[in-house]
Order: sequence, then C-alpha cells, then structure tokens
Amino acid sequence: MIISIDHFVLTVASLEATCAFYQRVLGFRRIDTPGLPTALAFGNQKINVHEVSRTFEPKAKSPTPGSGDFCLITDRPLGELLASLEADRVTVELGPVERIGARGRMKSVYFRDPDDNLVEVSEYLE
Repeated sequence: MIISIDHFVLTVASLEATCAFYQRVLGFRRIDTPGLPTALAFGNQKINVHEVSRTFEPKAKSPTPGSGDFCLITDRPLGELLASLEADRVTVELGPVERIGARGRMKSVYFRDPDDNLVEVSEYLE
C-alpha cells in the first residue's frame, strides 16, 4: 500500500544554518513558498524545515531540534561523499560501515547536522 516517502519534517534551532548546511554539504535545493514551511528538495523527496519558534500545524506532539535520525541514499560513490564532507569540514561520526537497508546491503557514513540530527548517507552494494 505505501510505496515511498514524500517528505519528513525536521524541527531546527536556525532555519538559515540548517538550510545552508544541507545546500552546501549535500547539494539540496531550498524552496521558500509564502505561508508554507521552507523545504529542502533532493531527488523526488524533500525535508520540510520548521524553526522551533515558528512551526506549522499539524505537527509532532513535541517537536525538538536534534531528534532526527534518518538515512539518505546516494547515487555517487561513497568516496566522493567522504571527500566532500572533509572539504566542508564535516566530522564523520562513523563509517564507512556495512549496513542492511530497505533494499539490501549498503555502505553507510554517519555525520551530524547543525542541530545534531544524525544523518546517514548510504550507497547500495550491488
């Protein structure tokens, strides 16, 4: 019945710091639409970004910066991501390590965004 994720929401301390991070580090595209949450688009998905002092209804019961933990899939070699993270002075917390994702074996790298959300970026192993 469910076939994919369209978007999810991150509550953040600073909209500007978060958007700048994801644009710089992962190449996301920022979308600002009046009256709607700011979005960070990538592929066919997006992350809606709610600043803690300016959330939108309906929302999670207790939206808190730094409570996110999610995995993104890359279509590039993980080595390219690692070089990019190093160039952007992003600390790799773990990886590359092998994991099992929704579609099978993958290699993953873990790092944190400005709110300390845990971001996992993975490439599937053929």
